[in-house]
Amino acid sequence: VSTQSTGSRVSEHMNVKRLLCTSRNKLKLKYTPQNKQRTYFGVESYEPPESFDAIDSKHFRFEIVHFSKKSKARVGRLYTPHGTIETPTFVPVATNAAFKYVDHQVAKQLGSTLTFCNTYHLMLHPGADVVKQAGGLHRWMNYDQPIITDSGGFQIFSMSNTLPQKELKGSVVKYSDDRAKVLSVKEEGVTFISYRDGKHIHLTPESSVHAQKDLGADIIIPLDILLPQHATPKKRIEALHRTHRWEARSLREHIKNPKNQAMYAVIHGGTDEQLRELSLKYLCSLPFSGIAIGGSLGSTKTEMNQVLSFMSPRLPPNLPIHLLGIGDPESIDSVVRFGIDTLDSAFPTRLGRHGTIFVDGGVNLILKRSEYKRDFDKPLVPGCTCPVCKTYSRGYVHHLLKAQEPLAKTLGSIHNLHFMFEKMRVIREMILNDDL
Repeated sequence: VSTQSTGSRVSEHMNVKRLLCTSRNKLKLKYTPQNKQRTYFGVESYEPPESFDAIDSKHFRFEIVHFSKKSKARVGRLYTPHGTIETPTFVPVATNAAFKYVDHQVAKQLGSTLTFCNTYHLMLHPGADVVKQAGGLHRWMNYDQPIITDSGGFQIFSMSNTLPQKELKGSVVKYSDDRAKVLSVKEEGVTFISYRDGKHIHLTPESSVHAQKDLGADIIIPLDILLPQHATPKKRIEALHRTHRWEARSLREHIKNPKNQAMYAVIHGGTDEQLRELSLKYLCSLPFSGIAIGGSLGSTKTEMNQVLSFMSPRLPPNLPIHLLGIGDPESIDSVVRFGIDTLDSAFPTRLGRHGTIFVDGGVNLILKRSEYKRDFDKPLVPGCTCPVCKTYSRGYVHHLLKAQEPLAKTLGSIHNLHFMFEKMRVIREMILNDDL
């Protein structure tokens, strides 16, 4: 639970409110009676919603199958050019167009229906243009299921050593030197240093969209700015306004050539309810095909749930909702109650590679512990139907981990992926039965 005092929270809330009012007054907003109710969306330079053309969505559609009577949870179907996704579902992360130590065909057999790939890494190698020459991600990977790509913004700002480790979504590779440093953030875009070869890379909302067009994912994400929650209110407001302008530019670029792709808006605002509401009101007024919840969600699950509880009744009920970067079993149990349809994370496979085995309703197994050395007759998890538990004992996988055999990373990842997909299947059944 946050240790921030009530007084300091109230003080910061008033400071945000004052800064919002000051920014509007300084910009001398002009409005007519017809659009007066929309002036608090942000600043004068925002692109008005009516200036955007509608998008032909025949290749992308979302339908609600059932709303739970106990919560905001819902079961739905997301139709894409590469298949239908039953929601809510977990989305595994294939950072470089591959799961670490697991073939994506195996992941498909385990139950994966949507895969998350990172534009940032693929831009740096082999290059989005190379993937385009190969026929796009699906042909290049020989993968026939839906794919979602991000804009690169999260990696740029999180890998540059600007996010504190205590951020709930801060578990990414960080460099203490300048290998991934952000050089400048201007209205045009962001310039950063490639961690691979030291080159200076300039990324704009438009060039991020172009890269994702080259990659050919089914769902794409606009460029945004990610600040740590400890950033000053002034910096958070400035970043939010710029992110809104970048997302509008991204959407306009996307609309020029949709290519059977859907673009989700990314709602920001950190843990501040005023900023979250501002972001929701503006971005939900634009013709995005879905909503992604991004930005800082605080440093604890309690703070995350507070943010989602505030946002849930304000989210558009007819659009798919994606939660970015959250996918641990404990969080899933709570976030689906807020109407989350899809959520991505590398957490399950990362833990599996290092010997942490998910157990339903119990304490996870840490298979590196010596107590499992002579556990010859027990599967990893009794009753589990995954191929690992059907084939190998705890004692054997313990040995593989201690011997640093690569097979151990594969087996742990396979079990945890199976666990996640099975967990989501059970959750969908519970929602259909109004038990969640």
